[in-house]
Amino acid sequence: SILLGMSWLLLQQSLAPVHLLSALVIGLVVPRMLHGFLPPSTAIRFVPALRLTAVVLGDIVTSNITVARLVLGPMHKLRPAWVAVPLELRSPAAISLLAAIITTTPGTVSCTVDESRRRILVHALDCADPAQMAVDIKSRYEAPLMVIFRQSPDDKGGQA
Repeated sequence: SILLGMSWLLLQQSLAPVHLLSALVIGLVVPRMLHGFLPPSTAIRFVPALRLTAVVLGDIVTSNITVARLVLGPMHKLRPAWVAVPLELRSPAAISLLAAIITTTPGTVSCTVDESRRRILVHALDCADPAQMAVDIKSRYEAPLMVIFRQSPDDKGGQA
């Protein structure tokens, strides 16, 4: 509600009483109107989320440098590969976040989530060992997401 009201005020670029009142009404009414359309919120652990954020930001910086070297170097040295990463995550929000992390990291793109086979298909610009890359994705991103979304490794039902 606060974010919605503040966004309204920023869009209006004014703190006039009419805009303050409009922001209050929008902040209170819109969430109540949309409540039935939004999925229930998921409780997450914030400290592990901050740790994962730091890991992802570090990986993005490192990957940018690596990709720059690859594309500026000889193209025949690239080893593109498709990597199937088996998923233990069950929460749709966590799986979506994993796909976003993979896509945001330069050099990799998550192409599809295969729900029937419980895996995510990733394209890597340069990959010498697809099996090791799958292990790395699981340990660097999926395992922390399981902690963040409170899913134990043996939890087959997961969080909805």
